[in-house]
Amino acid sequence: MTEGRPPTSGSAALWERDAEIATVTQALDVLCVDQSSSGSLLVLRGEAGLGKTALLAETRRIAERRNCTVWSARGGETLRSVPFNVVRQLLQPALVSLLPEEAREYLGDWYDIAGPALGIVDPGEGSADPQYVCDGLVAAVRRLARREWPLVLLIDDAHWADQETLRWLAAFAERLDDLSVLVVVARRPGEVSGDSARHLDAVAAAAGRPVNNLNALTPEATAGLTRATVGRHADDPFCREVWAVTGGNPYDTVELLAKVQDSELQPVEGRAGELRALNRSARGGGLVDRLKGLGIEATRFAWAAAILGTGISVDLVARLASMNDDIAERCAELLCTARILTGPDPAAGAETDDGELEFVHPLIATAVYNSIPPGVCTAMHGVAAQILTETGHGAAEASRHLLKVHPDEDDELVEQLREAAREHLAVGAPDAARRCLERALLEPPEPEVHARVLYELGCATLLTAPATTIDHLQNALAMPGLDGAERVDAVFRLSQALLHNDQLEEAVRTVEAEAARQEPGPARMRLQAVQYMWEGIYAGEATSAGRSERLAELARPCTGRDNAERALLILRGFDAMTHGESAEEVAELCDRALVNGRLAPGLGWTDTEWGIELLLMLANAYAYADRLDRAEALYTEALRTYETARWGGGHLALAHAYVGVGHRRRGRLREAETSLREGLRLAERVGRGLPLYWTATCNLVDTLLARGQVDEAWSIAEQYGFIPPYPSTIVLPDPRSVRGRLLLAVGRTDDAIDELEAAGKAAAVRGHHNPVMVPWTVDLARALATRDPARAAQLAGDARRQAERFGTDTAIGEALRCAATLETGQRAVRLAAQAVAYLEASPCQYEHAAARVEYGIAARSVAELNRGLALARSCGADGLVTQAREVLETGRGLR
Repeated sequence: MTEGRPPTSGSAALWERDAEIATVTQALDVLCVDQSSSGSLLVLRGEAGLGKTALLAETRRIAERRNCTVWSARGGETLRSVPFNVVRQLLQPALVSLLPEEAREYLGDWYDIAGPALGIVDPGEGSADPQYVCDGLVAAVRRLARREWPLVLLIDDAHWADQETLRWLAAFAERLDDLSVLVVVARRPGEVSGDSARHLDAVAAAAGRPVNNLNALTPEATAGLTRATVGRHADDPFCREVWAVTGGNPYDTVELLAKVQDSELQPVEGRAGELRALNRSARGGGLVDRLKGLGIEATRFAWAAAILGTGISVDLVARLASMNDDIAERCAELLCTARILTGPDPAAGAETDDGELEFVHPLIATAVYNSIPPGVCTAMHGVAAQILTETGHGAAEASRHLLKVHPDEDDELVEQLREAAREHLAVGAPDAARRCLERALLEPPEPEVHARVLYELGCATLLTAPATTIDHLQNALAMPGLDGAERVDAVFRLSQALLHNDQLEEAVRTVEAEAARQEPGPARMRLQAVQYMWEGIYAGEATSAGRSERLAELARPCTGRDNAERALLILRGFDAMTHGESAEEVAELCDRALVNGRLAPGLGWTDTEWGIELLLMLANAYAYADRLDRAEALYTEALRTYETARWGGGHLALAHAYVGVGHRRRGRLREAETSLREGLRLAERVGRGLPLYWTATCNLVDTLLARGQVDEAWSIAEQYGFIPPYPSTIVLPDPRSVRGRLLLAVGRTDDAIDELEAAGKAAAVRGHHNPVMVPWTVDLARALATRDPARAAQLAGDARRQAERFGTDTAIGEALRCAATLETGQRAVRLAAQAVAYLEASPCQYEHAAARVEYGIAARSVAELNRGLALARSCGADGLVTQAREVLETGRGLR
């Protein structure tokens, strides 16, 4: 495009934007075909002033001409600390039009979790899970979008959007394929870092098409725009100078040409030298000088508007600027005439929060805000917070202003920030809570309150920044102010943070030291139990000699009369299970920890006093002691509880993974794979390398191997990093053993033997002799069957002795299966028959199916092979099915 006119809308910022408008038009064509059309995402990227907002406005005009519903929102530089600010703006049209009962109907199960984040429901008690809130917002927008087809979502200045909105947008963008909606996002390059940058990168990646990078106007287009604005008599040298001065930036060009018109500057070569001075008055220091020229009152009005940032109404600005309504109205008119403020453009959908005014351009808003003297800026933020509080807004809404107030040992401000943090946590915005509490510490709080603020800050950052949490909680515990149960809870949370930060040994030492300082009683017993809990899940060398003996001694007199005793019984049961002690004793210890067969009050899946780890120990002790009924009930209860409570993230990932473990142990391999894949998907969102991630990956590989899908198992291991080094916490089943089995399956026997030998050494250090939980012995015996028959026989014998000591049908049956593979003739047949007998009584149907097939082959029995084939089919064990079929089809030697 040279000096041709812009599109019919006439916006100067649309010169040379034919390609972008064509892309938008094409996307709208696809959207409006029918309600089954897939969604699409466009990203417009350009420096300030290149016309992103104008393109969004043009998108709105084109869409509305086609009867599309258009919702829009804009990020604000001074509003980035306000959680869910942009997504609330975006959904305002839909939310305002719905009655509460209609909103509940449309949002369904997500009403109570997404509603508080959207500001339409009062938050509940405690903290909302950020991941579940994000999922709830995704579901909410998807449901509302289906009601409003064809729907267009416009998000301007996304680089200034709050982090909570960006997290939602990244998740929503990934799920557009089955939703007929067009999303257009405009942003500047750079401007953000950290999680916000990562979310914006994810949005761009989800677009599935190149980002539209906006370029400056060419000299020819600048000349056309100049002549269209000031007259066709503008000569070429003058037009070239306009381009040279503005760099082809559309916003700067429009502002400069407005100044040319205002000053009645003739557009000829002889006056071109005056353009640079005019341009300086439109931006930065020149703009500030121009603002000052409008008078003190107008300047103060502009400052107050910049402090508010959004919802700029004349009466609110008047209160903040301490002026009467008449003066405020006059200032508003003056600033609008000077092209500093303007009324919202209805065509652009810019009106938000019932504001009457907005800045003509974000560049002006930034320049005005930065021009406010620091002391005045701080004072005005304090007044703004006070006004919001007096007008019935909560502490969370006022907090963005409170964050700007200078520290002044103000006890009331500390309490306001603490209350704001609680409100932020209740809607699932822990980062906003962290900012409030960090600011409260700068005040600083009174000595008796200081430790509590640090404690609250540690709780707020536990899941998002464990390393930071450690510092906060350690400092809190070093100060006076935390006593009794609150101190014990702080120590427990500190140990959790150390665990999440892969500092398990220090976690153990921390609770051990605090337990030693406590008098005998429930608090001390709780800390001792926590110490044993962390030691029990440590995968390295034992942290203290004689640990199991001391734990057994401590648990022996426990009857389960309170939760501290119940915790010790669970820990003792889990410890006995890992060491391969009597499975009957394991089950008896675990049963004593229950109340009428159920978890005791205070030991539920969402109770925070003990944490999820203790309950997983209980469920896993049952699972590996062949009490799968109890284990599956606990796994299922965890999943149901987290889904009902809307706890996402790591808790939900573990729940899905362990439901998969229950299916795998039971032999329902298809269901196990489905649950484990969902657990792994959720674990990916929390972060790789965490114990929950290893649990999902390890069990998925194990399940795929059982299904006979060796190539897929290898692919999963490669994709998700199922390789050494292994985590510092134990994973069930033992990942070294599972990887050794995987290496055997792909034919890397030497590597498999090395891995299984390493598994044996690691198990010996920890005293882990449960042959089902750490099955290295039987797999290594099979690997050495032809290379070192004597060693293989020794290993098979060890496995059988360990299995008989443990005493479960599964352990003994698996040991007999291994022994049978090392024998030939009638001895192999007898051992295989014994394996079938034990595994038939076991709840583990896959192992039973495998034993049936192996017995059928050894005994050459068609009947046994058919029984094994039927079992294998019901389990989803495709490899066993193929093996049995091949033998049956050849028929050689069968009877």
